[in-house]
Amino acid sequence: MLRVGVVGVGNMGYHHARIYSELAKEGRVKLVGVADANFERAKEVTKRFNTIPYADYKELAKEGLDAVSIAVPTSLHKQVALEFIKNGIHVLVEKPIAESIESAKEIIKATKEENVVLMVGHVERFNPAVLKLKDIINAGILGEIVTMNAKRVGPMVVRIADVGVIIDLAVHDIDVMSFLANSRVKEVYAKARNVKHPANVDDYALIMLTFENEISGVVETNRLTPHKTRTLNIVGTKGIAYLDYINQSLTIYDEQWIKEAKINKREPLRNELEHFIECVESKKRPLVSGEEGLHALEVAISALESAKEDKIVKLGE
Repeated sequence: MLRVGVVGVGNMGYHHARIYSELAKEGRVKLVGVADANFERAKEVTKRFNTIPYADYKELAKEGLDAVSIAVPTSLHKQVALEFIKNGIHVLVEKPIAESIESAKEIIKATKEENVVLMVGHVERFNPAVLKLKDIINAGILGEIVTMNAKRVGPMVVRIADVGVIIDLAVHDIDVMSFLANSRVKEVYAKARNVKHPANVDDYALIMLTFENEISGVVETNRLTPHKTRTLNIVGTKGIAYLDYINQSLTIYDEQWIKEAKINKREPLRNELEHFIECVESKKRPLVSGEEGLHALEVAISALESAKEDKIVKLGE
Protein backbone atom coordinates (compact mmCIF):
# COMPACT_ATOMS: atom_id res chain seq x y z
CA MET A 1 0.00 0.00 0.00
CA LEU A 2 1.48 3.30 -1.11
CA ARG A 3 1.98 6.04 1.48
CA VAL A 4 0.82 9.31 -0.09
CA GLY A 5 0.53 12.96 0.87
CA VAL A 6 -0.73 16.27 -0.50
CA VAL A 7 0.99 19.65 -0.34
CA GLY A 8 -1.33 22.60 -0.78
CA VAL A 9 -4.98 21.97 0.09
CA GLY A 10 -6.67 24.92 -1.53
CA ASN A 11 -9.33 24.24 -4.15
CA MET A 12 -7.45 21.66 -6.26
CA GLY A 13 -5.37 20.11 -3.49
CA TYR A 14 -8.51 19.54 -1.43
CA HIS A 15 -9.83 17.26 -4.16
CA HIS A 16 -6.52 15.37 -4.33
CA ALA A 17 -6.86 14.73 -0.59
CA ARG A 18 -10.52 13.73 -1.01
CA ILE A 19 -9.76 11.15 -3.69
CA TYR A 20 -6.74 9.74 -1.84
CA SER A 21 -9.02 9.41 1.19
CA GLU A 22 -11.53 7.48 -0.93
CA LEU A 23 -8.75 5.25 -2.24
CA ALA A 24 -7.54 4.73 1.33
CA LYS A 25 -10.98 3.41 2.30
CA GLU A 26 -10.61 0.93 -0.58
CA GLY A 27 -7.26 -0.19 0.81
CA ARG A 28 -5.27 1.12 -2.15
CA VAL A 29 -3.23 3.86 -0.43
CA LYS A 30 -2.60 5.35 2.99
CA LEU A 31 -3.08 9.13 3.18
CA VAL A 32 -0.26 9.97 5.58
CA GLY A 33 -0.92 13.70 5.79
CA VAL A 34 -1.49 17.04 4.09
CA ALA A 35 0.60 20.19 4.34
CA ASP A 36 -0.39 23.80 3.88
CA ALA A 37 1.16 27.09 5.00
CA ASN A 38 -2.36 27.94 6.18
CA PHE A 39 -2.30 25.48 9.07
CA GLU A 40 -5.95 26.11 9.96
CA ARG A 41 -6.89 25.03 6.44
CA ALA A 42 -4.71 21.92 6.75
CA LYS A 43 -6.40 21.01 10.07
CA GLU A 44 -9.83 21.55 8.56
CA VAL A 45 -9.04 19.18 5.68
CA THR A 46 -7.49 16.51 7.89
CA LYS A 47 -10.53 16.44 10.16
CA ARG A 48 -12.65 15.67 7.11
CA PHE A 49 -10.32 13.03 5.70
CA ASN A 50 -8.91 11.49 8.88
CA THR A 51 -5.23 12.23 8.40
CA ILE A 52 -2.49 14.43 9.89
CA PRO A 53 -1.95 18.17 9.20
CA TYR A 54 1.44 19.78 8.65
CA ALA A 55 2.27 23.48 8.46
CA ASP A 56 5.65 22.75 6.83
CA TYR A 57 5.82 20.51 3.77
CA LYS A 58 9.41 19.61 4.67
CA GLU A 59 8.14 17.81 7.75
CA LEU A 60 5.69 15.83 5.62
CA ALA A 61 8.58 14.88 3.32
CA LYS A 62 10.25 13.14 6.29
CA GLU A 63 7.27 10.86 6.96
CA GLY A 64 8.31 8.01 4.66
CA LEU A 65 6.02 8.86 1.77
CA ASP A 66 6.11 6.92 -1.49
CA ALA A 67 4.31 9.60 -3.51
CA VAL A 68 2.97 13.13 -3.19
CA SER A 69 0.59 15.48 -5.00
CA ILE A 70 1.80 19.09 -5.15
CA ALA A 71 -0.96 21.66 -5.59
CA VAL A 72 0.68 24.86 -4.36
CA PRO A 73 0.82 28.12 -6.38
CA THR A 74 2.78 27.70 -9.63
CA SER A 75 5.61 29.93 -8.43
CA LEU A 76 6.34 27.42 -5.63
CA HIS A 77 6.26 24.22 -7.70
CA LYS A 78 10.02 23.92 -8.12
CA GLN A 79 11.08 24.41 -4.51
CA VAL A 80 8.39 22.08 -3.16
CA ALA A 81 8.90 19.39 -5.83
CA LEU A 82 12.68 19.33 -5.34
CA GLU A 83 12.27 18.77 -1.59
CA PHE A 84 10.29 15.58 -2.19
CA ILE A 85 12.37 14.42 -5.14
CA LYS A 86 15.61 14.59 -3.13
CA ASN A 87 13.90 12.34 -0.56
CA GLY A 88 13.19 9.76 -3.28
CA ILE A 89 9.45 10.48 -3.33
CA HIS A 90 7.47 10.17 -6.57
CA VAL A 91 5.80 13.44 -7.56
CA LEU A 92 2.60 14.55 -9.24
CA VAL A 93 2.83 18.30 -9.72
CA GLU A 94 -0.27 20.20 -10.77
CA LYS A 95 -0.23 21.98 -14.11
CA PRO A 96 1.60 23.96 -15.25
CA ILE A 97 4.76 22.08 -14.31
CA ALA A 98 6.49 25.31 -13.18
CA GLU A 99 6.52 29.07 -13.61
CA SER A 100 9.45 29.03 -16.04
CA ILE A 101 11.11 26.71 -18.53
CA GLU A 102 14.31 26.74 -16.46
CA SER A 103 12.46 25.61 -13.32
CA ALA A 104 10.63 22.89 -15.25
CA LYS A 105 13.91 21.55 -16.59
CA GLU A 106 15.39 21.50 -13.08
CA ILE A 107 12.47 19.42 -11.85
CA ILE A 108 12.78 16.97 -14.75
CA LYS A 109 16.56 16.67 -14.30
CA ALA A 110 16.20 15.97 -10.57
CA THR A 111 13.61 13.21 -11.09
CA LYS A 112 15.90 11.47 -13.55
CA GLU A 113 18.86 11.72 -11.18
CA GLU A 114 16.81 10.32 -8.29
CA ASN A 115 14.97 7.80 -10.49
CA VAL A 116 11.51 8.84 -9.35
CA VAL A 117 8.28 9.13 -11.33
CA LEU A 118 7.25 12.64 -12.37
CA MET A 119 3.72 13.28 -13.60
CA VAL A 120 2.17 16.64 -14.48
CA GLY A 121 -1.47 17.16 -13.54
CA HIS A 122 -3.04 17.95 -16.89
CA VAL A 123 -6.34 16.51 -15.74
CA GLU A 124 -8.22 16.96 -19.03
CA ARG A 125 -6.12 14.16 -20.52
CA PHE A 126 -8.06 11.86 -18.21
CA ASN A 127 -11.51 13.16 -19.15
CA PRO A 128 -13.39 10.09 -20.52
CA ALA A 129 -14.64 12.16 -23.48
CA VAL A 130 -11.08 13.10 -24.45
CA LEU A 131 -9.90 9.50 -24.19
CA LYS A 132 -12.85 8.40 -26.34
CA LEU A 133 -12.05 11.07 -28.91
CA LYS A 134 -8.44 9.90 -29.01
CA ASP A 135 -9.67 6.38 -29.84
CA ILE A 136 -11.96 7.74 -32.56
CA ILE A 137 -9.12 9.73 -34.14
CA ASN A 138 -6.77 6.73 -33.99
CA ALA A 139 -9.43 4.59 -35.67
CA GLY A 140 -9.55 7.03 -38.60
CA ILE A 141 -13.25 7.81 -38.16
CA LEU A 142 -12.66 11.54 -38.64
CA GLY A 143 -10.14 11.00 -41.41
CA GLU A 144 -7.13 13.28 -41.48
CA ILE A 145 -7.36 16.00 -38.81
CA VAL A 146 -7.28 19.51 -40.25
CA THR A 147 -8.17 21.94 -37.45
CA MET A 148 -8.98 22.00 -33.73
CA ASN A 149 -10.85 24.76 -31.91
CA ALA A 150 -11.14 25.04 -28.12
CA LYS A 151 -13.12 27.43 -25.93
CA ARG A 152 -12.30 27.59 -22.21
CA VAL A 153 -14.01 30.59 -20.64
CA GLY A 154 -15.62 31.46 -17.35
CA PRO A 155 -16.09 34.02 -14.59
CA MET A 156 -13.36 35.90 -12.76
CA VAL A 157 -11.28 33.98 -10.20
CA VAL A 158 -9.41 36.60 -8.17
CA ARG A 159 -7.63 34.04 -5.94
CA ILE A 160 -5.45 32.99 -8.93
CA ALA A 161 -3.16 36.00 -9.20
CA ASP A 162 0.34 34.62 -9.88
CA VAL A 163 -0.45 33.62 -13.48
CA GLY A 164 -2.91 34.71 -16.17
CA VAL A 165 -5.34 32.72 -18.28
CA ILE A 166 -2.74 31.49 -20.77
CA ILE A 167 -0.65 29.73 -18.13
CA ASP A 168 -3.60 28.75 -15.94
CA LEU A 169 -6.30 27.79 -18.47
CA ALA A 170 -5.07 27.66 -22.07
CA VAL A 171 -2.30 25.25 -21.06
CA HIS A 172 -5.05 22.58 -20.68
CA ASP A 173 -6.07 22.86 -24.32
CA ILE A 174 -2.51 23.18 -25.57
CA ASP A 175 -1.76 19.85 -23.92
CA VAL A 176 -4.97 18.12 -25.08
CA MET A 177 -4.46 19.30 -28.66
CA SER A 178 -0.88 18.02 -28.67
CA PHE A 179 -2.17 14.69 -27.33
CA LEU A 180 -4.93 14.38 -29.93
CA ALA A 181 -2.78 15.61 -32.82
CA ASN A 182 0.04 13.31 -31.72
CA SER A 183 2.35 16.19 -32.55
CA ARG A 184 4.13 19.10 -30.94
CA VAL A 185 3.52 22.77 -31.63
CA LYS A 186 6.02 24.50 -33.91
CA GLU A 187 4.54 28.01 -34.20
CA VAL A 188 2.40 30.25 -31.99
CA TYR A 189 0.61 33.52 -32.60
CA ALA A 190 -1.48 35.07 -29.82
CA LYS A 191 -3.46 38.08 -28.74
CA ALA A 192 -3.83 38.60 -24.99
CA ARG A 193 -4.46 41.40 -22.53
CA ASN A 194 -5.69 42.33 -19.11
CA VAL A 195 -9.27 43.60 -19.11
CA LYS A 196 -10.20 43.77 -15.43
CA HIS A 197 -8.27 41.26 -13.28
CA PRO A 198 -6.95 43.24 -10.29
CA ALA A 199 -3.54 41.54 -10.43
CA ASN A 200 -3.02 42.92 -13.96
CA VAL A 201 -2.46 39.47 -15.44
CA ASP A 202 -3.90 38.42 -18.79
CA ASP A 203 -7.57 37.53 -18.43
CA TYR A 204 -8.33 37.18 -22.15
CA ALA A 205 -6.39 35.38 -24.88
CA LEU A 206 -6.82 34.06 -28.40
CA ILE A 207 -4.05 31.66 -29.40
CA MET A 208 -3.32 30.18 -32.84
CA LEU A 209 -1.15 27.08 -33.00
CA THR A 210 0.55 25.29 -35.87
CA PHE A 211 1.68 21.74 -35.16
CA GLU A 212 4.67 19.96 -36.66
CA ASN A 213 2.30 17.76 -38.68
CA GLU A 214 0.58 20.94 -40.04
CA ILE A 215 -2.64 20.57 -38.03
CA SER A 216 -3.93 23.97 -36.90
CA GLY A 217 -5.37 24.80 -33.49
CA VAL A 218 -7.16 27.79 -32.01
CA VAL A 219 -7.67 28.33 -28.28
CA GLU A 220 -9.99 31.02 -26.93
CA THR A 221 -9.83 31.58 -23.20
CA ASN A 222 -10.93 34.24 -20.71
CA ARG A 223 -12.07 34.97 -17.17
CA LEU A 224 -14.69 37.46 -18.34
CA THR A 225 -17.62 35.19 -19.26
CA PRO A 226 -20.32 34.87 -16.57
CA HIS A 227 -20.82 31.16 -17.24
CA LYS A 228 -18.27 28.39 -17.63
CA THR A 229 -17.73 26.82 -21.06
CA ARG A 230 -15.25 24.04 -21.84
CA THR A 231 -15.53 22.76 -25.42
CA LEU A 232 -13.38 21.35 -28.20
CA ASN A 233 -14.28 20.94 -31.88
CA ILE A 234 -12.16 18.92 -34.31
CA VAL A 235 -12.56 18.98 -38.09
CA GLY A 236 -11.29 16.07 -40.15
CA THR A 237 -11.55 15.10 -43.80
CA LYS A 238 -14.32 12.58 -43.00
CA GLY A 239 -16.22 14.29 -40.21
CA ILE A 240 -16.31 16.69 -37.30
CA ALA A 241 -16.33 16.04 -33.56
CA TYR A 242 -17.94 18.23 -30.87
CA LEU A 243 -16.68 17.57 -27.34
CA ASP A 244 -17.97 19.06 -24.09
CA TYR A 245 -15.49 18.61 -21.23
CA ILE A 246 -17.98 19.46 -18.49
CA ASN A 247 -20.77 17.15 -19.65
CA GLN A 248 -18.29 14.52 -20.88
CA SER A 249 -20.21 14.29 -24.15
CA LEU A 250 -18.95 13.70 -27.68
CA THR A 251 -20.94 14.04 -30.91
CA ILE A 252 -19.63 12.97 -34.32
CA TYR A 253 -21.05 14.28 -37.60
CA ASP A 254 -20.23 12.81 -41.01
CA GLU A 255 -21.97 13.00 -44.40
CA GLN A 256 -24.52 10.33 -43.43
CA TRP A 257 -24.94 10.27 -39.66
CA ILE A 258 -24.98 12.18 -36.39
CA LYS A 259 -23.61 9.89 -33.68
CA GLU A 260 -23.40 10.27 -29.92
CA ALA A 261 -20.38 8.47 -28.52
CA LYS A 262 -21.00 6.05 -25.67
CA ILE A 263 -18.92 7.34 -22.76
CA ASN A 264 -18.57 5.85 -19.30
CA LYS A 265 -18.56 9.08 -17.31
CA ARG A 266 -16.11 9.27 -14.43
CA GLU A 267 -14.29 11.97 -12.47
CA PRO A 268 -11.16 12.86 -14.47
CA LEU A 269 -9.12 13.62 -11.35
CA ARG A 270 -9.79 10.16 -9.94
CA ASN A 271 -8.68 8.66 -13.27
CA GLU A 272 -5.55 10.81 -13.07
CA LEU A 273 -4.62 9.84 -9.50
CA GLU A 274 -5.27 6.15 -10.13
CA HIS A 275 -2.97 6.38 -13.16
CA PHE A 276 -0.31 8.10 -11.04
CA ILE A 277 -0.51 5.32 -8.45
CA GLU A 278 -0.19 2.67 -11.19
CA CYS A 279 2.86 4.47 -12.62
CA VAL A 280 4.51 4.62 -9.20
CA GLU A 281 3.80 0.95 -8.51
CA SER A 282 5.12 -0.21 -11.89
CA LYS A 283 7.65 2.59 -12.47
CA LYS A 284 6.14 3.18 -15.91
CA ARG A 285 6.10 6.46 -17.84
CA PRO A 286 2.98 8.53 -17.08
CA LEU A 287 0.54 9.60 -19.77
CA VAL A 288 1.63 13.18 -19.00
CA SER A 289 5.36 13.07 -18.36
CA GLY A 290 7.59 15.93 -17.30
CA GLU A 291 8.65 16.45 -20.92
CA GLU A 292 5.04 16.80 -22.06
CA GLY A 293 4.32 19.19 -19.22
CA LEU A 294 7.39 21.17 -20.27
CA HIS A 295 6.18 21.37 -23.88
CA ALA A 296 2.77 22.72 -22.83
CA LEU A 297 4.53 25.34 -20.70
CA GLU A 298 6.89 26.29 -23.55
CA VAL A 299 3.93 26.84 -25.85
CA ALA A 300 2.09 28.91 -23.24
CA ILE A 301 5.16 31.08 -22.58
CA SER A 302 5.63 31.48 -26.35
CA ALA A 303 2.02 32.65 -26.58
CA LEU A 304 2.72 35.31 -23.94
CA GLU A 305 5.79 36.41 -25.90
CA SER A 306 3.79 36.49 -29.13
CA ALA A 307 1.08 38.64 -27.58
CA LYS A 308 3.61 41.02 -26.09
CA GLU A 309 5.69 41.38 -29.28
CA ASP A 310 2.79 40.96 -31.76
CA LYS A 311 4.67 38.37 -33.78
CA ILE A 312 4.70 34.68 -34.66
CA VAL A 313 6.96 32.77 -32.28
CA LYS A 314 8.68 29.63 -33.56
CA LEU A 315 9.42 27.11 -30.83
CA GLY A 316 12.99 26.02 -30.41
CA GLU A 317 14.44 29.28 -31.68
